[in-house]
Amino acid sequence: MVYTQRMANDLAINPFKQDFPLLAGNPQLTFLDSAATAQRPAGVLDAQRAFYETMNSNPLRGLYRLSVEATQAIEQVRGKVARFIGASSAEEIVFTRNASESLNILARQLGEMLLQPGDEVCISIMEHHSNLIPWQEACRRAGATLVYLRPNDDCKITPDEIAAKIGPRTKIVSITQVSNVLGVENDVRAIADAAHAVGALCLVDGAQSAPHIKVDVRELGCDAFVFSGHKLFAPMGVGVLWARAELLEQMPPFLTGGEMIDWVTETEAGWAPVPQKFEAGTQDAAGIAGLGAAIDYIEKVGHEVLEQRERALVAECTRRLAELPFIRLIGPAKPEDHVAVVSFNVCSVHPHDVASILDGHDVAIRAGHHCAQPLLAWMGIASCCRASFALYNDSSDIDRLVAGLQEVWNLFNG
Repeated sequence: MVYTQRMANDLAINPFKQDFPLLAGNPQLTFLDSAATAQRPAGVLDAQRAFYETMNSNPLRGLYRLSVEATQAIEQVRGKVARFIGASSAEEIVFTRNASESLNILARQLGEMLLQPGDEVCISIMEHHSNLIPWQEACRRAGATLVYLRPNDDCKITPDEIAAKIGPRTKIVSITQVSNVLGVENDVRAIADAAHAVGALCLVDGAQSAPHIKVDVRELGCDAFVFSGHKLFAPMGVGVLWARAELLEQMPPFLTGGEMIDWVTETEAGWAPVPQKFEAGTQDAAGIAGLGAAIDYIEKVGHEVLEQRERALVAECTRRLAELPFIRLIGPAKPEDHVAVVSFNVCSVHPHDVASILDGHDVAIRAGHHCAQPLLAWMGIASCCRASFALYNDSSDIDRLVAGLQEVWNLFNG
């Protein structure tokens, strides 16, 4: 199928849902929780099954045909990922379990390499816990200080805020490209330039950006970029850590054992070359095959179509919710400043109650603190509702969300 601009703009047309077996098999379901995990297209499920049916063996360890084919399959996906995010080389791509593991690797190893008492690590108040707790721990171990970038009333981190928080004591800046609560895209290039100006590294959590916008790590100017496959239509349990080759060479391995060694004696060992140095043990080869198929699907649709459709969905959702007097929207005032996420609350109704009642109408949203408790505390709320979109959503999903929210309000205020 050729995906067109009309398919992107006309939300009543949905050629995408049929590509996703769970959604095609449950036409009554309105799935609005793609920021937590996306659905999988059939091609991804097929790729996983094909690996086990045609080349199931342990990559790297065997000289026989199946093992060689499995190894080649992994390396083909490594190259595909590198192209997908604009990396200079496939050798800069490290496969992990998820973005959380990738960030923990960076925080542990770079923290030990770079941080001394009195140094500073700069993150934003809008970080997911996966890009916050590892830095809390790194600072605690080193005696360093964690400094927070805070957005203005438009949910933007301003140049003045960047200049005030990134300074001579800053050694590492780690920033989300897109907030999983606010949906706002941060100006990573400006933050990276400010970090480099004081000799600091800039690391990027791309878990919420890679599935929704075109990423080019060289244009971003960052030193490392991570994302999870499961938010990108790929299987759970596969993640990516990209970092500049020089940085990967300098970093010691985080996990040790099989696959990541060059030689071993009774008293010491030497590490395999990058990226294998960071890939201890048997990888989820079938999951990696699925990641490659997910990238194929996105590239078949095209980033322009994907982004345009998701922008249209967010715009329509925010417009419809703004018409409900009992809804308080959370995040940037302009719909175009949201990337695939619309957060809100129903006046005087707990978000958990909202989500539970909506589930009774087959509408799946997220409710809670979204692993961003410091952000919500800073905004003065304990929890909120979140509708998050992917290209397989359409206007009927928004209709069902709005109808369900009206039922919530009537139940509590009828």
